[in-house]
Amino acid sequence: MLIDKFLQYIKYEKCYSEHTYESYKTDLLQFKDFVENGGSKEFDPVKIETKDVREWIVFLMKQKEKASSVGRKISALKSFYKYLRKNSYVEKDPMRQVVIPKREKRLPTFVRESEMHELLDELDDAFGDDYEGVRDKLVIETFYTLGIRLSELIGMKDVDVDKGNKTVKVTGKGNKQRIIPFGDRLLQSMEAYLQLREATTGVRNGYFFQKEDGSAMYPVLVYRIVHKYLERVSSQKKKSPHVLRHTFATAMLNNGAEINAVKELLGHANLAATEVYTHTTFEQLQKIYKQAHPRA
Repeated sequence: MLIDKFLQYIKYEKCYSEHTYESYKTDLLQFKDFVENGGSKEFDPVKIETKDVREWIVFLMKQKEKASSVGRKISALKSFYKYLRKNSYVEKDPMRQVVIPKREKRLPTFVRESEMHELLDELDDAFGDDYEGVRDKLVIETFYTLGIRLSELIGMKDVDVDKGNKTVKVTGKGNKQRIIPFGDRLLQSMEAYLQLREATTGVRNGYFFQKEDGSAMYPVLVYRIVHKYLERVSSQKKKSPHVLRHTFATAMLNNGAEINAVKELLGHANLAATEVYTHTTFEQLQKIYKQAHPRA
């Protein structure tokens, strides 16, 4: 089946993440099911017309799917037909005249610098000095200092950390790698953690962050760690690793970093993905202006 060939292509040749792979698989099979059941015709990618796709979009909207979800499903179909055209499986592209619904722009949620300072420097009893406490604090510091994604933190290996040059090699989306520098504070935390890790787990499986039994960390565990500690200082509804990535970007821009540099540090493919943070910092500037200027 052509869907299977496409899924193999994005998984093994394009190196898409497991999350993206599963999302595309779900979306394409959902469209196939709609055509065969809702549209009452056999699913054949070659015979699909623009009207079939538009009928599916109408169906999704009636089901009260979010515009962002519909947009992702259309993107999956567009990628699928781009692959089919490239490999000469189809001549006509039914997606060419299909427009992705506009999403409502949401400003990134972030934690204030004062709250991060309170958590990492002032709350002495927040983490504890046992293995899990030292590791958990380093998890929070790493997200905040490097601005990396959840998958990138879990995938960090000992060989990726160059303590001499104070850099970390990060493997991001599409197996693209980037080098991120860090400072003395994070280095000290890393050295304390590694010393304790050696004494506690005695396991060298290559992964930088480990559970107490020496096994690798996993997404739900890291999410729980971040949520647990942000709960102590932030009233934000969202308390996730990605919020700390937003916090990193916002802090960098608020403190004068050039936007193209932040783009490279975050591993964004284009500047538009980074520019969303300028709205956040502009709001911060407006707030500061209103508080500080006598005639504001």
